[in-house]
Parts: sequence; C-alpha cells; structure tokens
Amino acid sequence: MMKRPDGRGAEFLRKVNITRNFMKFAEGSCLIELGDTKVICTASVDDGVPQFLKGKGGGWVTSEYSMLPRSCQQRVQREAVRGAVGGRTHEIQRLIGRSMRAIVDLPALGERSIWIDCDVIQGDGGTRCASITGSFIALSDAISWMKKKGMISKPPVLDHVAAISVGLIKGEPVIDLTFQEDSNADVDMNIVMTGGGKFIEVQGTAEGEPFDGEQLHKLLELAKNGIGQLIDIQKKILGI
Repeated sequence: MMKRPDGRGAEFLRKVNITRNFMKFAEGSCLIELGDTKVICTASVDDGVPQFLKGKGGGWVTSEYSMLPRSCQQRVQREAVRGAVGGRTHEIQRLIGRSMRAIVDLPALGERSIWIDCDVIQGDGGTRCASITGSFIALSDAISWMKKKGMISKPPVLDHVAAISVGLIKGEPVIDLTFQEDSNADVDMNIVMTGGGKFIEVQGTAEGEPFDGEQLHKLLELAKNGIGQLIDIQKKILGI
C-alpha cells in the first residue's frame, strides 16, 4: 500500500474544521479548513437579479473565487493587477455557482441574488472542493437570515452539496489530494454531489496514464464516501 506524505490511508480525508459566522458583516460565512487548505466563504444577499432574469420572479445564486497572493508556496499575482480574470478562476467560480444553484429552488428567493465569495487564504490542494463544501454553510446561514427578515416564506434549499478530490497515484485510488499528491497524480478528479447521492459535476483528467471503467468506478465510490462524511459534518455544524 502506498504511503502518503501525511501518513493518511488512501480512503481518509484530511482533518476538516469549519468555523461558522467567521465574517462579521456577511449574511452567511465560514472558514473551512481541509488540512492545510483554508478558504473563507461568504454569502451576501442583494436585491435584484441579472438582466436576463428580470421580471421572471425568480432569484439567482452566483460566485466569485480568488486566491490571496501568498496563499501558495510561490506568490500568486492579484488578478486585479493583471487586469483580467484567469481561465482557472473563471472555471472554478462557475463551478461553485452551478453547484449552489443545483440545490436551491431559485423561484423561492424572489427577485434576489445571493453572491458567494470564496477567498483562498492558504492553498494545499482541493481549494475548489473546499470552497463548495464551505459555501453551502455560508449559503444556508444567508437563507436563515432571509427567513428571519421575512424575505422568504418557502424553504429554498433542496439538499446539501459538498465536493472532494480523488485521484490515481501509482495506480492506487486516493481521496482528498494535497498539492504534492495532485502534482504527481496520474489521474485527478473533482467530484460534486448532493446529500441525496446525485452527481452535480464530475471533472476528471488523465494527467499520466489513461484510466478504465473499473478505476473510474472505484474513484466515484471513494468520492461518494468522502462527500457523505463532509455532509455529515455540515449537518452537525448547522444543527440538522
């Protein structure tokens, strides 16, 4: 059996810690720590929706994602300085938005938007997955805030959502890859699932050797088990 850098077994997540209400002014927020990966997730409620939804009576959930300059081993230049949002950032923030919208009854929000902001303060692999898992906590608390304000009457959250990375390293399926592992994996996948066990997104790439159906099945099962653990943590944090 392969020895992982941090001593974990192939099927074990890194230590997960979620600090609720991490930001003072946001309607919903948390700090999620997945090993050495740390992301601040906030949810902000705004009146109004994008132009293409105006007058249709429904709401919207969208996301922005960024990494602090020294969140990584080498400095990451701020995209505001570069004058353009990079392709990776676009991909991740669209993924976070899709993942949240998949479990929200948008008409129940009325013509309001919820902005999910994910700021990576330390990255050691799996930042998009940590962002999705933490964003659900922030979103849930923002929804609770809306209920207390009398802004909504029908519960809009339909299910839980969480995400985790899996991969093949020297042919062995492993879960929750660190940056070191991700950099050397033959196959790297990010899986997003609902609490009901349905897939929202499967992002998988053979960086080295191609993978077969049996290996894919093992990776999906590994992810399903890990996401189940994350959702149990979400439920405990939210008191469900």
